[in-house]
Amino acid sequence: MTTIAPGRQPEAVLVRRPGPEELHPVRTHRRRRALELSLAVAVPLVLVLWWQLAADQRWIDARVYPAPSTILADGWDRAAAGDLWPDVWATLKRVLGGYAIGTAAGYALGLLMGSLPLIRAALEPLLDALYVVPKLALLPVFLNMFGLGEGPQVALVAATVFFFVWISTMSAVIAIPSGHLDAGRVFGASPWQMFRHVLLPASLPAVLVGARIAAGVAVLVIVASEQIAASDGLGHLIFDSRALFQNDVMFVGIVCVAVLGVLFSELVRIAGRLLTPWAPRDRGRGQS
Repeated sequence: MTTIAPGRQPEAVLVRRPGPEELHPVRTHRRRRALELSLAVAVPLVLVLWWQLAADQRWIDARVYPAPSTILADGWDRAAAGDLWPDVWATLKRVLGGYAIGTAAGYALGLLMGSLPLIRAALEPLLDALYVVPKLALLPVFLNMFGLGEGPQVALVAATVFFFVWISTMSAVIAIPSGHLDAGRVFGASPWQMFRHVLLPASLPAVLVGARIAAGVAVLVIVASEQIAASDGLGHLIFDSRALFQNDVMFVGIVCVAVLGVLFSELVRIAGRLLTPWAPRDRGRGQS
């Protein structure tokens, strides 16, 4: 029997009952995924339906803003006739080429500058100054260097991607706890073993975040560049069709750019999940 001293209040007892996530984790996770997927589909679908309704009811000028059904029909016809794929492929190969070069260079230099303070002190002010320069402002420089053709487009994408990957890599390497590095040295790890077992796994999640951001920005940059200095590609298609007042074709190009950007970014995200299974998952996916 418990006695309570006179004038003293009994202590409150806090009882915590398990919630649905603890009682039924798999079921709760499936419901949340279904809700997320429903919202991801419903929001764009509602906007497209509203756009279609506004065009049908003539709330907007369909000559300037064609209905989604018109855009879809025109895109289907151009794809079936083979008129769309050359522009898609031209943009895609420029993005992939520039992305590969920029990612490799940014990761190598970021790893070097993050590991060696003297090199970081020598190069970081210069790279910071170049980072703030709008990348489209470098297009005339690349045109002078490489002439007309694919070179300036690929170089512009590579320069854009380089800075995102460089910053994320350098920051990730600097943030590695010193205890991890000391442990590698104590065990006599070689430079390759230090990279393979310490630097790479510790920095890769943050590097892939920067690479995913760079994937979306690369698509934006190449489309803008193609509008200025290219004779093909989705950017050229958008700009040229607008000049000819073919707004349905213009929106076909815009939709293709959006799809290309989403797919490219998602491919980088999936690759990141496969390469870094130990890293926390983004956007709440797979968490329970």
